[in-house]
Amino acid sequence: MLINCVAYQEGKKLSDIPVEDISDYLDKPGCFVWVALRDASADEMAKMQEEFNLHELAVEDAARGHQRPKVEEYGDCLFTVVHTVDLEGDRLATGELAIFAGPNYVLSVRRDAAKNFLGVRARAEREPHLLKMGSSFVMYALMDAVVDRYFPIVDMLESELETIEDRIFTHGAQRNNVERLYQLKRKALELRHAVTPLMDAVGRLLGGRAPTLAAGVQDYMRDVHDHLIRISGRLDTIRDTIATAIQVNLSMVSIDESEVNKRLAAWAAIFAVFTAFAGVWGMNFKFMPELEWKYGYPMAIAVMVGVCLYLYRLFKKAGWL
Repeated sequence: MLINCVAYQEGKKLSDIPVEDISDYLDKPGCFVWVALRDASADEMAKMQEEFNLHELAVEDAARGHQRPKVEEYGDCLFTVVHTVDLEGDRLATGELAIFAGPNYVLSVRRDAAKNFLGVRARAEREPHLLKMGSSFVMYALMDAVVDRYFPIVDMLESELETIEDRIFTHGAQRNNVERLYQLKRKALELRHAVTPLMDAVGRLLGGRAPTLAAGVQDYMRDVHDHLIRISGRLDTIRDTIATAIQVNLSMVSIDESEVNKRLAAWAAIFAVFTAFAGVWGMNFKFMPELEWKYGYPMAIAVMVGVCLYLYRLFKKAGWL
């Protein structure tokens, strides 16, 4: 689906143009064309390949999707794939944004992404002195918008982790805590899959061996790279904290089980007194054996109760009951 097809010259918008006129504007000096597609069909991708003379392997990757974040160079074209990550309810929705950036064109293909990038276009048009840099600045602006959307996700993960940490020592909440921690770990891993490869890819756009198209926006790309490094560091901290929290929860489960075992052992010791007396004397005689006096039975009961009370007090003082 075609979202926008706009021609710019010297940082200013000329007009929205039909796809058939793209090649005419590409021949104009100081002019570049910015096309945005969403969930593009095979016919649309074939048309874009014809208009912009795109490499067939890059077109195939953009059409097929499910690519890792990367930056690849095909002649004078930079092909970039970034993963979009958006929060939908309590789950993360991931998508892809493929960017073709040439000397006088930018083609962005959004796939399965929950949010659009109309704000990027509006921002670029408000800053004609930057838009004058051409397609390289648009490529940066799109990548920067994707990376900026990672920060609220990281903030959400950290807030949820703090909430779980506050409940770690709540009695009876350990099972629920472990389940939530594993869900949180999965979300952090999804975001990490988007961040780490992109961080390495953007790093290759910096330095003396950077592609010609990216040479003019290295300062801006360095800012994107710095953001990715910060996000990666926070994700490492979240991952380590989750691992520690899981171990603490498992330890709390073991402690609770130990407390239960102590209680069971204490009550077993107390009732063992009755078992021992009953086992020796049987309790089926008119008078207690070996005590042949009529107060033998109540005396035995009194002794059993006394010993049980003593054991109960002893275990209570030791913290077993």
